[in-house]
Amino acid sequence: MLDASIRSLLVDDDADICNLLQTFFATRGIACFSLHEATHLERTLRGERPSIIVLDVMMPGVDGLTALMSLRARGDTTPVIMLSAHGVNFDRVIGLELGADDHMSKPFLPDELLARIHAVLRRECPEPGLTIDANSELVRFGRFRVDFTTRTLLRDGELLRATSGEYALLKVFVQHAMEPLSRSTLVDLRHRSKGAATERGIDLAVWRLRRILEDNPSQPRLIQTMRGLGYIFVPNGGSERDGF
Repeated sequence: MLDASIRSLLVDDDADICNLLQTFFATRGIACFSLHEATHLERTLRGERPSIIVLDVMMPGVDGLTALMSLRARGDTTPVIMLSAHGVNFDRVIGLELGADDHMSKPFLPDELLARIHAVLRRECPEPGLTIDANSELVRFGRFRVDFTTRTLLRDGELLRATSGEYALLKVFVQHAMEPLSRSTLVDLRHRSKGAATERGIDLAVWRLRRILEDNPSQPRLIQTMRGLGYIFVPNGGSERDGF
């Protein structure tokens, strides 16, 4: 989904945060409107159909979790990203079980929120160029075909050589396509596959994987760097995004 097609609704009683995000989204061509309480959220949604709702947990009157439960009880499937202030006792699992699509803690960078919005919306409308079979072992993207069971990686039918660690990292990226992944997250996910267990090791592993996949590893299109955040796998090889 292109930025210009995104309509976001911010529901947060902090007017400064709403103003900051509305200004930031405007520079990206994103339509954005806000509410400072969730009391009239249902009424607002009768006239406005946002692509995504960014919903604060702690608000006076109707809190974010109550508003989320009400949305889902009415059958409203609009994607929702929950926000919680640093130090607030918010159970992310409960939020997801109630129907939230993601969660972020304050403070956060506007770029990171935008990346999360892209990731959530692409889960709703899967990224073109990526085909995964039922058990996630056979994958096709762009010029590549990879079988994780046999550890076979082909580019235009030509067999490429890769180590077990490189297959493990590629599988993590494929399973989380178009999701921003921090180095610490990659460490956790890859370590479960017995890969590198340090953030420095992740940077080295990404560099090696880029040398296999990218036409120009110094200007990556598949495994892109998100400055200050980590990495993102773009299966259709879109150009590197501004601000990342």
